[in-house]
Amino acid sequence: MSGTFGPMTELHLHTPRGGHVAARVFEPPAGVPPVLQAVIGPAVGVPQRYYADFAAWLATQGVRVLTFDYRGHAESLALLRTRRVRHVDATLHDWRADYEAATLHLHQVAPELPLRLIGHSLGAQLPGLFERTDHISGLLAVAAGSGYWRQNAPKLRKRALLMWHGLVPVLTPLFGYFPGKRLGAVGDLPAGVIRQWRRWCLHPRYSGAEGEHALARYAAVRFPILALSITDDEMMTLESTQSLLSMYAQAPHQLERVAPADHGLTRIGHLGWFHRRHQPDLWPHALQALRDLPQRVAQAPA
Repeated sequence: MSGTFGPMTELHLHTPRGGHVAARVFEPPAGVPPVLQAVIGPAVGVPQRYYADFAAWLATQGVRVLTFDYRGHAESLALLRTRRVRHVDATLHDWRADYEAATLHLHQVAPELPLRLIGHSLGAQLPGLFERTDHISGLLAVAAGSGYWRQNAPKLRKRALLMWHGLVPVLTPLFGYFPGKRLGAVGDLPAGVIRQWRRWCLHPRYSGAEGEHALARYAAVRFPILALSITDDEMMTLESTQSLLSMYAQAPHQLERVAPADHGLTRIGHLGWFHRRHQPDLWPHALQALRDLPQRVAQAPA
């Protein structure tokens, strides 16, 4: 990477129900006034440090960016005395609260600036459960969709059955958490998170497994959504992305299919968009989409 970078500040956010969340704010360099703010919502098991290069680059383009780790994960786990995942009391509802608190924090920094979300996988699912969304001006969903196992990519579908009917029910009570690092799958997750996620992934409406109240939350969202669906995503299919967007029933949205060949690439995949090697090709595409999001969605065919 090249260019002049602005300051990065580390934060310790106190979130609902006793949450401790490690966050970072990436500021534009001196002389570059911020014109936009963005919060990056991480995928399951992906630490905020993975998004750091992308966030720092966005800041050079005039976007103030906040990244964070959900409670009990990565740097947020290091904030706790125990530092053991088995002792973390957390569910996906708590992770939703952590994410929402991060957006409210950044909004308070400069309420006059538009605040957009960059949701990677789970990071595009949880905003539908936010209690408040009036401060959010759009969601750029990257490699995101429903996690319902029947809508997983074909190769993942077989592994998902082993995961949800074998590994999770056996290993979670044995270890007191899900030992994903040992298995090379999604990282170590608190027991409450993995059990709730299992319930979602086995339900046709995914997070609608939480009932009518959850579906009503999604239906109440009004901010525009632009979903970047990646053709070689080894986890999320086009069907799963369409399913997620259907849950945001009243939100204006547009779905854009992105193939590696469109950018002269051979591979993007589920995680690739945020890798530093894609600064010359994918990152400018994301920046333009972030800037133009409300207008692009408004112009999309009905």
